[in-house]
Amino acid sequence: MASKDYYQTLGISKSASPDEVKKAFRKLAHQHHPDKHGGSDAKFKEINEAYQVLSDSQKRQQYDQFGANFESAGGPGGFNWQDFARAQQGGFNQSNVNFDFGDIGDLFGDFFGGGAGRRSRRAGPRRGADVEFVTAIDFREAVFGVEKVLRFEKSIVCNHCKGSGAEPGAKINTCSTCGGAGQVEQMQRTFLGAMRTVAVCPTCGGEGKSAEKACTHCHGKGSEVGVRELKVQIPAGIDNGQAIRLSGEGEPGVKSGPAGDLHLIVQVRPDKLFKREGYNLTTAREISMSLASLGGKVKLATLDGDIYLKIPAGTQSGKIFKLESKGVPHLRGKNRGDILVTIYVKTPEKLSKKEKESIRALPKLAGEEIDDFGWF
Repeated sequence: MASKDYYQTLGISKSASPDEVKKAFRKLAHQHHPDKHGGSDAKFKEINEAYQVLSDSQKRQQYDQFGANFESAGGPGGFNWQDFARAQQGGFNQSNVNFDFGDIGDLFGDFFGGGAGRRSRRAGPRRGADVEFVTAIDFREAVFGVEKVLRFEKSIVCNHCKGSGAEPGAKINTCSTCGGAGQVEQMQRTFLGAMRTVAVCPTCGGEGKSAEKACTHCHGKGSEVGVRELKVQIPAGIDNGQAIRLSGEGEPGVKSGPAGDLHLIVQVRPDKLFKREGYNLTTAREISMSLASLGGKVKLATLDGDIYLKIPAGTQSGKIFKLESKGVPHLRGKNRGDILVTIYVKTPEKLSKKEKESIRALPKLAGEEIDDFGWF
């Protein structure tokens, strides 16, 4: 029998680490699997044979020591495909095959519906799916909270059959396909031989029984599309993009299972005056040069109504004033954020002769000269 170079088979060097061996095997196994287009039964067996030796430190040491005298097919530490096929049918825990299922489990999951010998669970009550709904509210509604009435289409429990899927009064029989087991056995031929699998009964959906007549309203589904009207309290302080979870308001459950949840996503419309930064609000206010120079007060709008903001004499453009506890309420607490007001000093564009003279009399900074060419 010709010698086999397992390192060459996997395309790795003799100094390859266990992780490199595993990575090479997974790549080649996916590439050459017989059930894939362009795959090869012989190549797939060759790859697995090489991996069984090189992934085991003791076998790899023997292979490195004896070289061509170390034959895997039925030899010491070898890999027996008949044992492997029998294990597929009767359970791997009873086989003398030492196979790394962490690496190849995904392959059999892809090609054999989750792995041979794995038993399907009988279908029973299942939780309904979660649903999302988007609602838009005004800026001030988000700050102070608001009650909204939502009206939307969703699946609801069929009112005619109360979710059973059977026409009221219809006789319930044991499923003739599975005999009430809810599962059926199937034989599947693979390159490893015949494999026995257990799947959910396609006739009764795993319930083990079926009605002689399905519900005439929902056609056996137990649910139907309806209009749901829901009153929701949106809390003060909610921000754009945040969601509210409403338990049990999602899709109805299957076979009397619990309903899913409704996730209400809130979109907040922007405000013309304020911008939100966390729980704080920012805004801007223009004032005249006279007010900035001499000081005084200016009327300012807030979410709680108009107030007068005190402006100290000599206020510079860009000065920020903080109005404490005038911002957004905290979602979980009694505190509120602040309003940050940026002051901008407006320079007049047109002045009378008297106003010009008054301004010329104001002190100038070093290096400044006032134009006398009528540019004022």
